Amino acid sequence: MNNPSLEALFILHQGLPRGGPGSDDCTREALRRLPPLPPNPVVCDLGCGPGRQALVLAQELKTPIIAVDRHAPFLEQLKHSAASEGLTPWIIPLLGDIGSLDIAPKSVDLIWSEGAAYYLGFENALRTWRAWLAPNGLIALTECTWLTETPHEAAKTFWDAGYPAMGTLDENRRRAELAGFDVLDTFVLPADAWWDDFYTPLIARMALLRPTASPDLISLLDEMEREIDLFRHYAEIYGYVFYLLRATRPL
Repeated sequence: MNNPSLEALFILHQGLPRGGPGSDDCTREALRRLPPLPPNPVVCDLGCGPGRQALVLAQELKTPIIAVDRHAPFLEQLKHSAASEGLTPWIIPLLGDIGSLDIAPKSVDLIWSEGAAYYLGFENALRTWRAWLAPNGLIALTECTWLTETPHEAAKTFWDAGYPAMGTLDENRRRAELAGFDVLDTFVLPADAWWDDFYTPLIARMALLRPTASPDLISLLDEMEREIDLFRHYAEIYGYVFYLLRATRPL
């Protein structure tokens, strides 16, 4: 995406169930594939957005989830959802920048982040967050990833403009290792994780916004329509991948 304003992005995503591709099933599958956490773990969901995955983590782990986002209305949406699902005691909303939080070094057992590492860059996010992890701490994150070494020109042109640092699965494995992690597992999110709770409600919201949208928002809507159409044609070429990592080596 070509540098839309934050205001336009926040307007577009207001009230949506998710800020990017994902599903409750994918969150649970990633949790299932991770090693056991220590007793009373410290868990942070970085770039939580409206926080659907934070609620799943709270349900499954029965431990407090520190849910961090820079956009206060997302945290308000999360608090409302937590209350409606009886999860308020397990959700700790925190307004902040996921690249510079006041978190004690080596204090976090699990960092979770679905679709937010993009804002820092994959390897930069890992290096930044690694300092907050306890010894052998875990990261579970999703990252948009090339699923082929030879992407179609239309897809490559679009993503080279929007996310030029996007890597292949093998490249991201190497980046994770350079950042001091062992790659425990990876899996590609299925197509329905893009459509059910992300693109389908997003399309409905775009139609609602367009008649009165500002020029900046119209530009973003046009860009999103191109992105959605691209995924319809090239879902086998790129996708979101869950990376499950353990910090085991010094940098």
